[in-house]
Amino acid sequence: MAVFDEISKKDHEQVIFCYNKEANLRAIIGIHNTTLGPALGGTRMWMYASENDALVDVLRLSRGMTYKAAVAGLNLGGGKAVIIGDPHKDKTESMFRAFGRFVDGLAGRYITAEDVGTSVEDMEFVRMETKYVTGIDKALGGSGDPSPFTAYGVYVGMKACMKELTGSDSLVGKKVAVQGAGHVAKYVCEHLAKEGAKIYVTDIYEDKAKAILSEYKGEFVHPDKIYDVDADVFCPCALGAIINDETIPRMKFKIIAGGANNQLADENKHGRILMEKGIIYAPDYAINAGGLINVANELEGYHPERAMKQAGQIYDTIRTILSIAKEHKIPTHEASNKLAEDRIKTIGKIRQIYSGESKFSGRLGEIYK
Repeated sequence: MAVFDEISKKDHEQVIFCYNKEANLRAIIGIHNTTLGPALGGTRMWMYASENDALVDVLRLSRGMTYKAAVAGLNLGGGKAVIIGDPHKDKTESMFRAFGRFVDGLAGRYITAEDVGTSVEDMEFVRMETKYVTGIDKALGGSGDPSPFTAYGVYVGMKACMKELTGSDSLVGKKVAVQGAGHVAKYVCEHLAKEGAKIYVTDIYEDKAKAILSEYKGEFVHPDKIYDVDADVFCPCALGAIINDETIPRMKFKIIAGGANNQLADENKHGRILMEKGIIYAPDYAINAGGLINVANELEGYHPERAMKQAGQIYDTIRTILSIAKEHKIPTHEASNKLAEDRIKTIGKIRQIYSGESKFSGRLGEIYK
């Protein structure tokens, strides 16, 4: 792979390769854009098939964080990190402390948090080496697990899509196919069950899916069959690129609204196909911004009620995106991208005018200057 060609494709500012032999650390940090503020994004740990796959993933994820923060109205840029390894076997204190040293060396340009394959406990090891970490335990002054906030945003975003489809945002009696059985999926299922939706759940770890179903009535679906479920809503809450040439023809869903990142395998191609098929797609980075909103609140003085209220505003964000898409006859991902890019462009111009001030001006900048 031509590394610099990959970095330049989406205008990334910086990519950092992190290696520590003693700690068995192989990680990549991607900083996409810091126009709005320091880059914030979680650290994912995954058994990538190759280092190239890890690089492609961190570039996609970090760009998504830029757009997520912009659409959510946050004064943050986009960044992400990936650690290559098995999260079930390879984690050690030394690994995360070594990673923390690399984060600290960026002096606030990148702020990390938990993500797929990492936990609050892992972030506490990172915190031993750097202050540039969020999502730590409440006992240490943090906000803890961001999953409930991500899930709430997905839930209200799903309701906004249903409002667009039917004129009512009620999910009572609606069929929802949930892909994944992690923390976000579990909390989404809790909201759906309370409202009276019919739930279908799948996961590659069948026991995890059935554990959710033991709490909330629903039906288990084999992972290979989830795209064939005759449901109103598809809620992907696992890994990305699951909306692709093979899966779209199988879909009977009217709405796709879930917490996974990078759901479209090819953003432009598959976003347009969904529009042509009449499937309402809630852009992933817009609907799953609740977790980011939560940790952003942690940086400024944490109040969970305020964070949950702000996550609830995702309902209005999705409604706005759907309205723009309808008015201009464009796919929803294009409408969402336009919202993000317009904000970044506007704030960027203001920053240029006042170029004598810190690039990271404002409350967050004072904390992480």
